[in-house]
Amino acid sequence: MNMPGFDRYIGIDYSGAETPTASLKGLRVYLAEGDAPPVEVLPPPSLKKYWTRRGMAEWLVDRLSEDSPTLVGIDHGFSFPLRYFEAHGLKPDWSAFLDDFQRHWPTDEDYTYVDFVRDGIRGNGEARTGSPCWRRRESAHRRRVLGLMAYLGC
Repeated sequence: MNMPGFDRYIGIDYSGAETPTASLKGLRVYLAEGDAPPVEVLPPPSLKKYWTRRGMAEWLVDRLSEDSPTLVGIDHGFSFPLRYFEAHGLKPDWSAFLDDFQRHWPTDEDYTYVDFVRDGIRGNGEARTGSPCWRRRESAHRRRVLGLMAYLGC
């Protein structure tokens, strides 16, 4: 018998280039529980009409703290090519990478736009750039997650 490994599936359409507290129409959350079809999850009631990056992250932390096996698919390139680590002298360690990246791209700070980092106003993004010719490897796992995202309508 083929038993599902998860009770809940969350799909996130992540298009958030402004600040962590900016209300962005492009941030969307979809949830499917058990055999029920996916539904869009609206942000908690507030003065902001749409999800914010920070609000979405806090909501997701709350869901993942619950006792329900959950698979999350996010249409965001969280992986980086190994060439990025090599070019910047970084160990391929996720926690160390996140610390280093945040120091250079502090877009988790209030009032810090991605463009501020790109333009050299905040952080030091120029010291942590990549190259479009560096290709990410697509694993079977990533293809399954993308398939889930497609299923959820993302």
